Amino acid sequence: MTSPAAAWRTRDERGSLTMLRLMTWISLQLGRPVGRAVLRLVTAYFMATNREARAASRAYLARVLQREIRHTDVYRHLLTFASTVHDRVYLLNDRFDLFDVEVEGEDIIAGLVAERRGAFLLGSHHGSFEIIRTQGRRCPDLRIALMMYSDNARKINAALDGINPGARPDIIELGHINAMLQARERLDDGVVIGMLGDRSLAEEEGVTLPFLGENARFPSGPLRIAALLRRPVVFMSGIYLGGNRYRVRFEQLADFSVPGPRSAALAAAQAAYVAALERNCRAAPYNWFNFFDFWRAPVRDAARTNERSHE
Repeated sequence: MTSPAAAWRTRDERGSLTMLRLMTWISLQLGRPVGRAVLRLVTAYFMATNREARAASRAYLARVLQREIRHTDVYRHLLTFASTVHDRVYLLNDRFDLFDVEVEGEDIIAGLVAERRGAFLLGSHHGSFEIIRTQGRRCPDLRIALMMYSDNARKINAALDGINPGARPDIIELGHINAMLQARERLDDGVVIGMLGDRSLAEEEGVTLPFLGENARFPSGPLRIAALLRRPVVFMSGIYLGGNRYRVRFEQLADFSVPGPRSAALAAAQAAYVAALERNCRAAPYNWFNFFDFWRAPVRDAARTNERSHE
């Protein structure tokens, strides 16, 4: 039986990369205004042909909007996703002049950079993580490394080669024996390490917490790494507001350099992350880009197995 983690990995990432390659061709050959017009047709085709994405969109939107979901809602949701993928091409080519970006909590990240403490930036598949590249102009000393699993790193690099090979990020590959050593070295040099905290590429134990009215499973690995290396953790979101507008938000989640009970600090940080993600979803519902059954947590599957065993 395919695990939930493996299921989204083979379906969602493949679709995202396919759309990225298509958007790259449209963007570079036709330009952004024409590309955005074509984007509506691409989104309509994607909606018509991807039944699983439609179902996942409806399931999520019903939770966050708490009303009957129409076809136009699903289309808007998928178009928001396609728009951020389209913009990714320009962001990776450093065309920051095309975008109007407002920033909340900029003092948080600026303070960490000035202190050269090193920190973890914990994002999600809500909004655009690439929009953080615009912070390079506002905070020239900001250096970011990404911590992820090797398979995902190869996919990202393959996609970037078709856009801008020079934009390849500094990647620390999880699963390698020296990953933690590399992370510590970067942090000691004042680098901020970005990770995603809403789903995992590895089979790992997670934390089950209420999210949009129902329990969901979140990976515990990112925050455990931050706790092990005793660093601050900042929640980051890059919300797409339509047109060429984005809002980048930084929010302090935890500081594991402060002495105290580790388990309690981890639990508080995990709850704070999920709460911040839920606030973002309610404030910008169409920015959620997890197009799979996010609430099909392993604990739920285990519960069903236990029920069957007692029949």
